[in-house]
Amino acid sequence: MELKDYRDKLDRIDDQMAALFRERMETVREVADYKREHNTPVLASGRERDILYRVTGLCGGELEEYTKILWSTLLELSRDYQQDYLTTGESPLCRQILEAAERTGEFPRRAVVACQGVEGAYSQIACDKLFPLSQILYCNRFDGVFRAVESGMCRYGILPIENSAAGSVTEVYDLMEKYDCKIVRSLKLKVEHCLLAKPGVKLSDVREVVAHEQALDQCSDFLKSSGAKITVFSNNAAAAKYVAESGRADLAAIASANCGGLYGLEALSDHVANTDHNYTRFICISRDLEIYDGANKITFVASASHRPGSLYSLIAKFATRGLNISKLESRPIPGKDFEFRFYFDVEASVKSKDTQTILSQLEKEDFFTFLGAYSEVF
Repeated sequence: MELKDYRDKLDRIDDQMAALFRERMETVREVADYKREHNTPVLASGRERDILYRVTGLCGGELEEYTKILWSTLLELSRDYQQDYLTTGESPLCRQILEAAERTGEFPRRAVVACQGVEGAYSQIACDKLFPLSQILYCNRFDGVFRAVESGMCRYGILPIENSAAGSVTEVYDLMEKYDCKIVRSLKLKVEHCLLAKPGVKLSDVREVVAHEQALDQCSDFLKSSGAKITVFSNNAAAAKYVAESGRADLAAIASANCGGLYGLEALSDHVANTDHNYTRFICISRDLEIYDGANKITFVASASHRPGSLYSLIAKFATRGLNISKLESRPIPGKDFEFRFYFDVEASVKSKDTQTILSQLEKEDFFTFLGAYSEVF
């Protein structure tokens, strides 16, 4: 036989499989009708386990694992199809999202905004980029930003969520679940750390460096080579202010060049980060759900049940519709041993029918929180 003959044979097999797949999905729809009539849940894990045991036994041998993968995907699609079919009308969440998108106007230039730190902090720089005309309320801690927004004291809050070198700001992820706030925009900001000290201080004089723990992580190579003591501060700008107000000539801070100008410090080095490709992603939060034109990313938190493949099933809902999950962050659930919730960033529009279908399905899950639909600027 020639290659063309093999391909022709495969085409005939594919045609048969396509016809059988259609027949199977039509039967799945009939099963969905029965389940709706008898108020039976879509997922029947015992039944699926029996199917996998039977079909893997039929194929056996070296095809056993491949058979399991194929039928697991088929069962996931069947379950998804049933859920789509049984989801009738517009879900409360989707209705709320579309109403928010309809009533939200242009992204404002003027606002009262909460930021963690003091003047010169990277959060303040991010705020100025998002809101050219802003009044800033500075908070000592991240939870202060959330409280200011949730209470209505500030319309918006700016918070760092992840850094390209040091990873996620886990405290902010945990606070997002604690407070009822939504993400309305995100910003990717290039971070350029400098080593700042009082005028006249030399690099060889420095015995202690102060900065936020994320900045210390991002400059770890330089700090190891310097041999200086490191001290964690709540914020880089606060660290720079502390250095400026101290009477010490052996103290330096890691902060932005902007902080140097604000607090009368000089840069001993303006290249102290481990990499020049150092970006921090900030989120802008509000108390109300606001969805502005051009929103192309959604964020939500969900949990996966303790069964094999549960997280895969959640991810597959997006994969089968061609929607990209750009970030997946796991955080432990307080009070539960080795159980986790997952934060998803998905590149998707809430106006898409596929997105609305998935959100309608997730809304019915025991642990699901929609955190916002927004666009990211640079």
